[in-house]
Amino acid sequence: MRTPGPRGHVGTRPPTYDAEPTALPAADPDDLDDLVADTVLDGARYGACTLRAVSVRGDSARYRGEPRRDALLNARFGAGEQALLLVAMATGARATRGAHRAAAEACGWIGRAVGRSHARLVEDIRDGRRGDLKSGLHRLTDRSLGKLRASASEQGVDPEEYAASLRCLLLPADPACRTRVFFGVGPGGLFRLREGEWQDIEPQVADLKGEPVVGFGSPPSETPEGDRLTMDLGIPTPPSPYEPAPEPPREPFRFRTSVARPGDTLLMCSAGLAEPLRGEPELGEYLAERWSRPEPPGLAAFLADSQVRVKGYADDRTAAAVWEA
Repeated sequence: MRTPGPRGHVGTRPPTYDAEPTALPAADPDDLDDLVADTVLDGARYGACTLRAVSVRGDSARYRGEPRRDALLNARFGAGEQALLLVAMATGARATRGAHRAAAEACGWIGRAVGRSHARLVEDIRDGRRGDLKSGLHRLTDRSLGKLRASASEQGVDPEEYAASLRCLLLPADPACRTRVFFGVGPGGLFRLREGEWQDIEPQVADLKGEPVVGFGSPPSETPEGDRLTMDLGIPTPPSPYEPAPEPPREPFRFRTSVARPGDTLLMCSAGLAEPLRGEPELGEYLAERWSRPEPPGLAAFLADSQVRVKGYADDRTAAAVWEA
């Protein structure tokens, strides 16, 4: 039986724009480093997980000759079982000049911050120190976005316009550690594909305090799915083990740890993919079928799947998926 190939779109009607890039963004001959590729594709395999990551310019930006506002950073810090993988994605503010630069800066700042603290982060993840992780990553995130606001001031740009959402995954390379850590600020999606069904596990803003979250090395309480839980008991946040505390946060901080099971697929994505996944059931069904197969997709197949279009959704799409062996 022949396996069906990737589809161009789902839904009752085709999208308005062409499926392939049309216009290139305008280039400054004296600032060619400012150009952003239409598509970035990456992948890796460490420990028990296989990573696929992509960032694709949206249909609207392709048609209008605008740069991709999403940025993607994949980095490995350390070596062997002590290594830590970071996936960071950011989206610049809509309809503002330099949105792509703000997104790239946000990824760069958080990458440097995580890289400098990676040894401590690996220890905390392995030992299940959720409180230290949450407070430390919160401060690293606020500090990184604070640097972005400082960069805006240096450029004479409104900090509210030179801004970005930021979403990150931390993946330990140690095959004995199945903890996956998500953190960030701003809209997007965090989903888990388990036994062929999507679970929306995005931390909701209204539930960020007192919400049970899945944790590694937590007390032996469990969800109906068998995930161990740890509770935020309202204990005052201790001093950060990573960096000095920055100015107070301006947006709610999102944080979740999950213990992966063999066969799970964890998907973190920008709003450009999260919105059609939530709004068009056929897209979720299609990706569930494609990504529930015994082997993770190759880079080309993952790119094709991530580009399946839905009418009414034309923003950039950035996604990172982790398949558990």
